[in-house]
Amino acid sequence: MYALVLVRYRRPISEIEAVTDAHRVYLRDLQEKGVVVASGPLDPRFGGMWLVRVSDETPLADLDALRNGDPFYQQGLANYDLLPWNVMQGKEGLDRI
Repeated sequence: MYALVLVRYRRPISEIEAVTDAHRVYLRDLQEKGVVVASGPLDPRFGGMWLVRVSDETPLADLDALRNGDPFYQQGLANYDLLPWNVMQGKEGLDRI
């Protein structure tokens, strides 16, 4: 199963930038593990979005764990919308990534 994680900054961009390197290291590690399919900031930069793989059995628990590991969350810098997504069209293409 896939999910979208919508990240919305709660603090000024200067506070976000102080933690951005650690946040990006976290996401790169998840990408190397095959969890993150794609991620990046929104434009204008008020947050970001991740496309992730989660288990079919426990998608909400997986999403909670992903959020909880993010340095932005740990520092209280962002709010998260955690959205399990049952992809119908284009799933085969995502599965190949």
